[in-house]
Amino acid sequence: MSNVQARTVLWYLVFIGFAVNYMIRINLNITIVEMVVSTKSKTISQAATAASLSNEPEALAELPASLRLASSMSGEINDYSSSTTTTTMKTTTTTTTSGVIEEINATTTTTAELYNSSSSGRLHENFEPDLARNASLHDTPHEQIRFNWNEYQQGLVLGSFFWAHWVTQIPGGILAKKYGTKLVFGLANAIGCWMCFLIPAVSHWDYRALIVLRVLQGLVTGLAWPAMHVLTAKWIPPNERSKFVTAYLGSSVGIAVFYPFFGYIMHWGSWVWVYHFCGILGTVWWLGWLFFVYDSPAQHPRISEAEVRYIEKSLGASIQSAAPGAAAGGTPWKAILLSRPVWMNVIAQWGGIWGLFTLMTQAPTYFRVIHNWNIRATGILSGLPHLMRMIFAYVFSLFADYLLRTEKMSRTNIRKLATAFCCIVKGLVVVALAYFGHNSTAAIVFLTVATMFHGAVSSGPLASIVDIAPNFAGIVLGISGMIGVLPGFISPYIVGVLTLGNQTFESWKYVFLICAAMLIGSGILYVLFADSTLQKWNDHNSRADDKELMQLTKDDLIKPKLEQDKTDLKAKGEKEEQSKVQKTSG
Repeated sequence: MSNVQARTVLWYLVFIGFAVNYMIRINLNITIVEMVVSTKSKTISQAATAASLSNEPEALAELPASLRLASSMSGEINDYSSSTTTTTMKTTTTTTTSGVIEEINATTTTTAELYNSSSSGRLHENFEPDLARNASLHDTPHEQIRFNWNEYQQGLVLGSFFWAHWVTQIPGGILAKKYGTKLVFGLANAIGCWMCFLIPAVSHWDYRALIVLRVLQGLVTGLAWPAMHVLTAKWIPPNERSKFVTAYLGSSVGIAVFYPFFGYIMHWGSWVWVYHFCGILGTVWWLGWLFFVYDSPAQHPRISEAEVRYIEKSLGASIQSAAPGAAAGGTPWKAILLSRPVWMNVIAQWGGIWGLFTLMTQAPTYFRVIHNWNIRATGILSGLPHLMRMIFAYVFSLFADYLLRTEKMSRTNIRKLATAFCCIVKGLVVVALAYFGHNSTAAIVFLTVATMFHGAVSSGPLASIVDIAPNFAGIVLGISGMIGVLPGFISPYIVGVLTLGNQTFESWKYVFLICAAMLIGSGILYVLFADSTLQKWNDHNSRADDKELMQLTKDDLIKPKLEQDKTDLKAKGEKEEQSKVQKTSG
């Protein structure tokens, strides 16, 4: 470690760790595009079924060859069933701006449908044109099965990760303070990745079972983010925090890499393979994490003495270095919950996460449904904005740390400037996306620029949380995460409601306008009322320890004095007795 600084190695492991953490979050966002039968596919399926049931050669003749094959397959099933078929047809068509038939509602009751469906909403993709080559429904491979989940059900599945994610935010900070970030962050990521192995089997069982599994994944991985702030407070000098916190945005690079990579996996193979890859990669990262990462510089066996002295001198008395496993001192809960700087960071995180999760979670569906991109293009276009986010975060962090070192701006004003970019400016770009996103080129440009500006969060509220209270940074980030994570499932729910049977540009415009309102509103509040100076309650434990020490010192001083007084009195009494004896004998 003499040539490479330990905190440089730490940056890379944290960077990859957050990429893995977000890989767990977003893998379903891209795979659901291939897991679910699209609106267009269902339209084709219903049209083919209708033509088959009509028993009119003219109707079949008007269908494309692939649909005639699908129709004949449907007919074979009906012949196989040898049962009475009752059919009620009601067809309504609406056309989007791209001229694609969006919806055909058809109600049919056939033995074939009973054969082809189950309580989980599973539907073989026999009617998909490019998959009509399957000779029989019976031979459809496990990997080729799709699910007939509507937009509302998809919204529940996508948002379920965050339903319990908030529950473990505060415990994550508390556990890391007591047992160390190495254990808490490492296991949270590793267990989340191992659960990915179960997703394919659970999805085939029932979409509600998948929701339960995603809730558990979110619960476990919720420990990770607040745990990391405990490590940052113990390792990183104040004037290097903006740069180091960019490691948290390994999540962005992870998205930028994993979205297109997963797209190619699904193009050449199956969505099932995506989850196997996630489990394997998470395990490899965890092994590296165990070997290279330690909870404090003093515990690191390979760090240089010069680096340890530099870190300890830079941190000074602002951070208490209790060993993991030691009893944590009292937490000033009242002071934290009544702190205006804490709540301004919470508000900024709320708006920023609403914007990030809306764009991150819904981008694959938006590009596939509204702009008709194929799965490879969807992966690339969904990942590109997050690569730009990481680049912008790194550049802005260097600028912020330069302003701090040269004292050209106060710490508070630097955090406000960063938040103005990641909330207010980003919100304005999302407004432009809402009104001009019907153009494919404009949509990808605005989405990329909006997500890019969110990179300033590493120099804004994320760094500010460590600034105001390094001793309780994990707990404060836990509070922020507990509230800030709520948009993670509220936003997908709103998207599901707005787009249910209405996948149009107009419905997506309202999705983006709501997102912009959250961003701009939270950003304005932060700029007006935030403060990033070290708070008095940060040394709560120190003051408690000082009082205890003073009491012990006082006891140590008083007790010997009392003992000495007793000895003196005893000696005086003995002397008086001897004097009396001498007088009596005289």
